[in-house]
Amino acid sequence: MTAVQPHAIGTALSRLDGPAKVTGTAPYACEYQLDAPLYLHPVQATVARGRIIAMDTAAAQATDGVAAVLTVFDAPKLADTSDGDLTILQDNQVHYRGQLVGAVVADTAETARHAAGLVHVDYDAETHHTELRPDDPDLYAPEEVNAGFPTDTTDGDVEAALRDAEVLVEQTYTTPHEHNNPMEPHSCIALWDNDSLTLYASTQGVHAAREKLATLFGFEPEQVRIVAKNVGGGFGSKGAPHSHNTLAIMAAQRVPGRPVKLALTRQQMFDVVGYRTPTIQHLKLGATKDGRITAFRHDVVEQSSAAKEFAEQTAVVTRMMYASPTRATTHRLAKLDVAVPFWMRAPGECPGTYALEVAMDELAVACDLDPIELRRRNEPDVDPETGNPWSDRRLVECLSTGAERFGWHPRNPEPGIRSNGEWLIGTGVASAVYPAMNMPGNAARIECTAPGRYAVAIGAVDIGTGTWTALTQIAADVLDVDVDAVELQIGDTDLPSASVEGGSSGISSWGTAIHAAAQRFRYDHGDNPAPGVTTTAEAPENEDAQNYGMYSFGAQFAEAHVSRYTGEIHIARMLGVFSVGRVINPATLRSQLIGGMTMGLSMALHEESVRDHRFGHIVTRDLASYHISAHADIPEIDALWLDSVDEHSNPMGSRGAGEIGIVGSAAAVANAIYHATGVRVRDLPIMCDALLS
Repeated sequence: MTAVQPHAIGTALSRLDGPAKVTGTAPYACEYQLDAPLYLHPVQATVARGRIIAMDTAAAQATDGVAAVLTVFDAPKLADTSDGDLTILQDNQVHYRGQLVGAVVADTAETARHAAGLVHVDYDAETHHTELRPDDPDLYAPEEVNAGFPTDTTDGDVEAALRDAEVLVEQTYTTPHEHNNPMEPHSCIALWDNDSLTLYASTQGVHAAREKLATLFGFEPEQVRIVAKNVGGGFGSKGAPHSHNTLAIMAAQRVPGRPVKLALTRQQMFDVVGYRTPTIQHLKLGATKDGRITAFRHDVVEQSSAAKEFAEQTAVVTRMMYASPTRATTHRLAKLDVAVPFWMRAPGECPGTYALEVAMDELAVACDLDPIELRRRNEPDVDPETGNPWSDRRLVECLSTGAERFGWHPRNPEPGIRSNGEWLIGTGVASAVYPAMNMPGNAARIECTAPGRYAVAIGAVDIGTGTWTALTQIAADVLDVDVDAVELQIGDTDLPSASVEGGSSGISSWGTAIHAAAQRFRYDHGDNPAPGVTTTAEAPENEDAQNYGMYSFGAQFAEAHVSRYTGEIHIARMLGVFSVGRVINPATLRSQLIGGMTMGLSMALHEESVRDHRFGHIVTRDLASYHISAHADIPEIDALWLDSVDEHSNPMGSRGAGEIGIVGSAAAVANAIYHATGVRVRDLPIMCDALLS
């Protein structure tokens, strides 16, 4: 495979979709102009567990403008009910509060919402269980955890190594419920016409969504078209369809020929579209007095749902991050009467790295070592989990470069020493890692549309990350033309198949397909092709993926200021240094990294969904009570990257960077707060009262 020789790659090209977005002409899922649309509003369960006895829809049916009412007693039957997240209105069982149990379709959104409130539901409520506890007697081991990782792993006699360790750190760390809150709420328009479905959806993967929904309803794939030209963020939550998509399609079948619009409210976003599971993580780190790690043990308890299992891969980072002759990791789930957890930016790696990197900071204190030196001493020569050589691991260089740029040295290791009047000042560091993934099932089509001009088509989705621009740059380089000569077509199942925008795999996976198609096009048609000729090609399998440890790495630094009187926390500055292979577009990369770091800061200090266990629902269900870092919370943030090319990852030499920015960010903040105050807080988010005990 010939690698790309870049001239467009590496250029800070302005976002090609920017003008349409800032002028408001880029249509999002619910903004497509279709004739005579109807509007859908869900009816949601108000108990956390039980059975629906009756649904009185008379008042809703009598409301002017109502076109249809759906209930659990009369909804269309699904062909496949194996996916408990998508399977709704098929029986009278309630698995969690907020579950979709009905809907009203009307001529205006206001009428639909009003009439949905008139539907009266009678329940036979049962005792529910919604609280995650480490001593839950019904904890169980899933067959595997997210992304297909083994549930448990053991390497060596861990317990003996921990008993013999000269230094032992043993602590429990917790992370809370966190809810994805992209700017564009989950929404769609469903149109059922002549036995075919068109769905304009806010999704991270049109082809994956079509496969799921076609199976769910018993459609042939050719009967389903899904369009997602512009998506206002996702953070993982839009990586698969959810029950609101099922509901919209059912409603469209009830009113064939009329488009049905559904835009979830911000409050409903906290009910049915996934969230990051809370975690309880128990870590043991054994080491010699000079900081050489001899044993890791990382045991995770997290929640799943009675409706469908989801197992976060929280401990997987501990399996490969640092050198140690012994290590063990476990995952245990509690099946609760709650909505189904799902992907949230860097699922598994983000909460797992938080616990691991705070534990590493505690080990550095116990060994009287600088935290950077501790990490350097435990740098593995090969991937500890597989024994494979690294494709491009430069973590130590990220740490040393960051230390120099951040002004890490000289640093007094004693906490609570440095201050400026009221404010105690501390600095913290953490490592970051994320796998370099390249997903299968991608293809691209190249067409010469005029002399020197090309249409490049692939069913990828841009969720606001700069995909339109980066893929155009890749195509221009392989075709050896200027970016202005390339028209990129994405976001439609009518285009060649593409994987989900997830796992930081998009540009690697789709770029590889475009590279293959463009190379084949030039081979088939030469450098002066006739207008109208086309070539379609699939991305080849990366044979190096099984032979190398492929990850992106980074180092996160933070400076915390904490009021000695109130415990108020200000993060003064943050710096991230990353190794992500060749950079496709420096401008969009920097935005991704800073966005991730900001999200990690928000995780450390603010984000927490609070559940009222008496009733089973999330009570912090808007952006007033669920606080996300705002401008006033965000410090000076900078993101840098090392200049490198990963020869084993893909033809571009790049690796994904959408999620590495959040990994390690929260730990760096937590470690900086400890250094400022001498108070070690192990439970996120870190609030003022935890520092005043």
